[in-house]
Amino acid sequence: MGIELRAGSDGVAEITIDFPPVNALPVQGWLDLAETVTGTGEDPGVRAVVLAAEGRGFCAGVDIREMQATAGHDALVGANRGCFAAFAAVYDCQVPVIAAVQGFCLGGGVGLAGSADIVIAADDATFGLPEVDRGALGAATHLARLVPQQLMRAMVYTCEPVPARDLLRFGTVLDVVPARELRERARAVAAKIAAKHPEIVRLAKQSLNGIEPGDIKRSYRYEQGFTFELNLTGVSDAARQAFVDRDRR
Repeated sequence: MGIELRAGSDGVAEITIDFPPVNALPVQGWLDLAETVTGTGEDPGVRAVVLAAEGRGFCAGVDIREMQATAGHDALVGANRGCFAAFAAVYDCQVPVIAAVQGFCLGGGVGLAGSADIVIAADDATFGLPEVDRGALGAATHLARLVPQQLMRAMVYTCEPVPARDLLRFGTVLDVVPARELRERARAVAAKIAAKHPEIVRLAKQSLNGIEPGDIKRSYRYEQGFTFELNLTGVSDAARQAFVDRDRR
């Protein structure tokens, strides 16, 4: 349980998120994920990374219960820093990262998938940002890499998710496969990349990040500033507590 790393002899490393029941990561989980992704990318024997998850969903975002159970703002600040570090680690990883997404991909899950180089999804996968319902803002930056601008706005305002099939139509998901074939398909794409000249692929990753139209790390940090503003007014705490209370019923 936690963040698991498995490296194969073919140059493909698999990093797995495992925080049952819904893969809502605590603060330390985000920091561990960031450290694992960064360290794996620095390994000269690794040529591609598959980012996957155990359970019925890829990632439900931050652990709101941890946030509400922690006095003061330590958990809030930690979650913001942890998410920023994890998303940046995926985006800046020295080798391509293929996100293998099943079930729900919400909040921070969208941040991870939207930071990846390639997304492979199971046919039951959905992507959504319920942040407005949770008293937060963020990862619209990463959602904008997955869906068109107007749809992104509608998803933020309504908190409604969209199926992976839509993203396949947009070209932001490379393939949609039956859930039982998800890891195999993601590893096949990673293996194809791993078979290329490693120095060229690493420079290709660097060059592609360099020509990105916007700075996604700066953009996400800007979004986070509004979450802090909502917390100062008490709006965020009330929304988070309402979520926790509903979940207990």
